[in-house]
Amino acid sequence: MDAAMRPNSFPSRSEKIGTRFRRSAGAAVTRGLCHTEAVRLTIVGCSPAWPNPGGAQSGYLVEGSGRVLLDCGPGVLPRLREQEGWPHVEAIVITHFHLDHWGDLVPWTFGSMFGPGRDVDPPELWLPPGGKAELGRFGEKLGFAGMFDAFELREYVEGESFEADGLAITPMRVPHYQLQTYALRVTDGKATLAYSGDSAPSPQLAEVGRDADLFLCEATLKEGREGDDGLRGHLSAEEAIAAFKESGARRLVIIHRPEELPLPDGVERAADGDVYQL
Repeated sequence: MDAAMRPNSFPSRSEKIGTRFRRSAGAAVTRGLCHTEAVRLTIVGCSPAWPNPGGAQSGYLVEGSGRVLLDCGPGVLPRLREQEGWPHVEAIVITHFHLDHWGDLVPWTFGSMFGPGRDVDPPELWLPPGGKAELGRFGEKLGFAGMFDAFELREYVEGESFEADGLAITPMRVPHYQLQTYALRVTDGKATLAYSGDSAPSPQLAEVGRDADLFLCEATLKEGREGDDGLRGHLSAEEAIAAFKESGARRLVIIHRPEELPLPDGVERAADGDVYQL
């Protein structure tokens, strides 16, 4: 295994934070994402389109001077509620509109309007281009028109950085079947976190991860092919490793991987509750 792929230390799973979240005993990345405070990244959920046993789907919490949640799939909200009565986050960023990446926005809206979230300031909700209209259509079918106004709705623009809680976040378009989908590059100007979202092989992945301190990269597939029509939406482990090597990122952590699929020796796999000190 290439030495660049080996972390200096692996997350410890012995220390508990609450009932679910586990703290990393040591991390290859030591610089923080925010100027004012050290930052940690919590894997709230990292299952693929079907949940791993006991697992939540996509949700990645970046904490420093505040809190930003990258994606909010099914199971993410109850995991966050294990730590506090209702989640206090400044912003949520959605990469695309497959349910496993945004589904818990629905109960979040109901809790914000009628439940324990009523007294909590609503987070900014950053969506792909056209996302406000998309959520409006979902709302009319799932509840009522305007239900997602429980959030402060924003739309990002491909390739243009926006600020969320002091972090510069750059969305970069990646191929995911025929759905508009983005990977995210998160930085404070000193340290960088890269998140692939869901993606087929693409040169954009190396750009998202370019020299990042930590690269969260999906590897859903056993091998690099899907179906008979040639349409791709995900990566194999080998393709994720190749994107990581090309990017020059310091550390690779595999996400969105079915529990049943092994990884090559020396490659890190995220688990729900893992915490990486950045």
